[in-house]
Amino acid sequence: MRIRHPHPRSHARALAAVGVTAVLLASSACSSESTGASSSSGDTLALSIFGTPNSFDPTQLLEGQQMYVWDSVYDTLLIQDNAGRLQPGAAQSWQYSADARTLTLKLRTGMKFSSGSVVDAAAVQATLERIKTTPGPNQGVLASVASVEAPDSRTVVIKLKQPDGSLLTSLSTAAGVIGDPKTMTSKSAALNPVGSGPYTLDKGATVNGSVYVLKRRDDYWNKKAYPFRTVKIRVISDQTAGANALKAGETNAGTVDVAQVNSFKSAGFETKHVQATAVASLVLGDREGSVLEPLGDVRVRKAINMAFDRAKMVKQLLRGSGAPTEQIFNPQGPGHDPALDQTYSYDPSAAKKLLAEAGYANGFSVTMPSLVFTKPFEPTFTQALADIGIKVKWQPVPPQQSVSAIASKKYPMFLIVDGLNTTPVEARGFYSPTGYRNVFNSTDPKLSKLLDRANRELDPAKAADIYKEINKFGVENAWYGPVFYIGSDWATKKGITYLGDGSSTLATVRQFGVADQAS
Repeated sequence: MRIRHPHPRSHARALAAVGVTAVLLASSACSSESTGASSSSGDTLALSIFGTPNSFDPTQLLEGQQMYVWDSVYDTLLIQDNAGRLQPGAAQSWQYSADARTLTLKLRTGMKFSSGSVVDAAAVQATLERIKTTPGPNQGVLASVASVEAPDSRTVVIKLKQPDGSLLTSLSTAAGVIGDPKTMTSKSAALNPVGSGPYTLDKGATVNGSVYVLKRRDDYWNKKAYPFRTVKIRVISDQTAGANALKAGETNAGTVDVAQVNSFKSAGFETKHVQATAVASLVLGDREGSVLEPLGDVRVRKAINMAFDRAKMVKQLLRGSGAPTEQIFNPQGPGHDPALDQTYSYDPSAAKKLLAEAGYANGFSVTMPSLVFTKPFEPTFTQALADIGIKVKWQPVPPQQSVSAIASKKYPMFLIVDGLNTTPVEARGFYSPTGYRNVFNSTDPKLSKLLDRANRELDPAKAADIYKEINKFGVENAWYGPVFYIGSDWATKKGITYLGDGSSTLATVRQFGVADQAS
């Protein structure tokens, strides 16, 4: 099984998590200058995002909040609905061969790029091949692809080197976009996207790095899923400033600090709480003990899992906007198993006993990276681990070096906040030997067989059972030390409804509806 390119993709997820953390923990006040950008609901959706989209080149697209922009411009072969289910996108249907090594997609007819060119199988083939051969955040996603064929204008045939249970999900994300072959290789593609999606970028009203204005295409095949004629996306790097923009009417939908929910309700906003958007966990990566010998003993890893009063941490660190967990799988996904959250009780005394049995009665010391999104949590984790005899030293890491530091194998364990995903992608990312969170490339014969079975299983119900076994293996062998899910709180102006519940964590305009149409 192959994993997404570890560095850029994990960076994208980390950036998404930074946003979640900022939502929950922002405390400083910041004023926001009014621009008079408010619009009536049903006409304009106005959002803010934390960072500037890096590029609109199909080979360089990042997930996280940037997806609000590029997903509006490009079609993807498949889409995820708000319940996390895969639905037809540009591909009207798809079918795997019996050995799960050939995927055949049938494209819908009548699609056109904003340039007027026809969307056909040749365009899909050209885009997939370019993503696969061009260094970028999504190149590794297609590592299992051996070839892409276009036997006719509506048919795309993807042949795989080996079965890949996460491929369909990937085709609903950046790896599944369709670019115009006539323009996507030009230098202008980075700032001037040509797609077949529901919106076009209004270049006259857009200021790169500041505001992106999208105009809906009236001829779009799935227009019903996009009730807003205009989408305005502003770049506001400070969460408090983003909340102020929402109050001032410069935006009409956004996430807010949990402490502000009641004030937004009082001001007439509709609010919605999503219990799990990201997961915070200790990656106990050095499972062979090559850098930190104690982590090679499963008793030590189990002891670490017993060091945390997870419910108390949710209350104190997240102010209730989240939930305790002992597993890294999305609670809305088929791999999640509620029974696994009873594996490790908070018991420092028992944890010390396990450490003593493993030969570490006096504990040990560990150095972990201090990252931009871990700083608010570090004192609590330091104390919890100290209570069982593990002394933590936090080594500051500049934000631009976060990804390389984690992947360097310098740190045998580290605290991470990951945006949640679909079960197949989570299994690949956390448990594949080349997974972006399995930085020490750990393997196990039992786990390898489970991963192989999951990749080959075409029946979703049977695959769900296998993913639960993978999850159970990870929890019982303490590959990670998950602690809590981080929630998010949405506030929307009257007339606009946030439709997500955490089942899909993709940032897409389809998460929003007009209130009288939402059900």
